[in-house]
Amino acid sequence: MSYEFYSVEKKGPIAWVWLNRPDKKNSMNPPAWTETVPIFKDLDEDDNIRVVIMAGKGSCFSAGIDLLSMIPLFSELMEKQQFGGIKRKFFEKIELLQNGISAMEKCRKPVIAAIHSYCIGGGLDVVTACDIRLCTKDSTFSLREAAIGFVADVGVLQRIPQIVGQGVARELAFTAKDIDAQRAKEVNLVNAVYDNYEELLIEAEKMAQQIADNSPLAVQASKAVLKYGIGKSIEDSLKFNAAVSNYTIPSNDLMAAVESFAKKTKPQFPGT
Repeated sequence: MSYEFYSVEKKGPIAWVWLNRPDKKNSMNPPAWTETVPIFKDLDEDDNIRVVIMAGKGSCFSAGIDLLSMIPLFSELMEKQQFGGIKRKFFEKIELLQNGISAMEKCRKPVIAAIHSYCIGGGLDVVTACDIRLCTKDSTFSLREAAIGFVADVGVLQRIPQIVGQGVARELAFTAKDIDAQRAKEVNLVNAVYDNYEELLIEAEKMAQQIADNSPLAVQASKAVLKYGIGKSIEDSLKFNAAVSNYTIPSNDLMAAVESFAKKTKPQFPGT
């Protein structure tokens, strides 16, 4: 399928999802928020795909929300009488955007965000819904919404505290300031920093291949357990973990690992 904001490339077990509006610095217009749902549904259901990389075409990952193009989507804001029916429609549209951001998190396959230059506002929503974040040393991050006059409402305020902690999350949300790649690494917003865009893409693909070489059942089960454990007690998470193990073991992947161990060869996991 072709998309307006994104382009998708499947290369072996790795899918590349490109933010592809370079002439507008990948600023996020309405398709940016909705196209992720069919894209990640397809990648989730494609057994040949084991890992996804999200990256931006052009000069930056994303300069954030394209306010002018988004205003027509939220025509309810222009209504003089903000009664219940109008507010309900507005609420449903916020949920639509939330679903678009949650698509990366809901995908069973690990998603790596490869970030260069600006990752602002909506761009930060996108990458915090990914599993792993890598960036270039010239990257800039900002939770910008307070400087524009509204609360971030599509996921970053829920996810970023789990990544950087409450104190840093509140600092970013309240000040709307920029932080550089070094600070992003210090607060664990990103896993690694690379010198330039070309190196970033190479290293992102290397990591993706390392993941793809492992058992898809085990990797996807690990993502499910890690996701479920957020906000849960250890006891509850352990019970869920046991249930996940119960339905993933035994498997052909496990048998492949046992056989390769005996033969001292690298396992070839079928994903079944």
